[in-house]
Amino acid sequence: MLDIGKVSKKGCTAIVVDDDEDTVNLFAEFLEICDVKVLGKAFDGNQGVEMYQKIFPDLVFSDVMMPGYDGFYVLRKIRQINPHAILVMITGDVRTETVDGLAKLKADAIIYKPFDMKQVLQTINSLLTKSIPQTQFR
Repeated sequence: MLDIGKVSKKGCTAIVVDDDEDTVNLFAEFLEICDVKVLGKAFDGNQGVEMYQKIFPDLVFSDVMMPGYDGFYVLRKIRQINPHAILVMITGDVRTETVDGLAKLKADAIIYKPFDMKQVLQTINSLLTKSIPQTQFR
């Protein structure tokens, strides 16, 4: 079994949004190994936003490039619902306009594909130590 460490916050929850089912399942499995409870999996941005509104997880992991409702949509809509939500965007797109767009919409972190699982865990722990309790938005 993969042993890369655990998240620093007990009971941490997440949703994963990506149009590729294999990526969603792999990423969700990785999060579960790190003691993050994955409460939902969505396969487009619209599903991701609807799921967020029902669950209010601690973390949202979203692919950026998806057909239809993309990661920019997820970021924009969830920021409207909860400006303090923790949104981690996942992409292989390193173009300046993509990076600038994510920064403008206040993505908390960008993880570039292919990603290193230890770096993902470090990013999660860093974001969780800075976060405002999410329960006030439930």
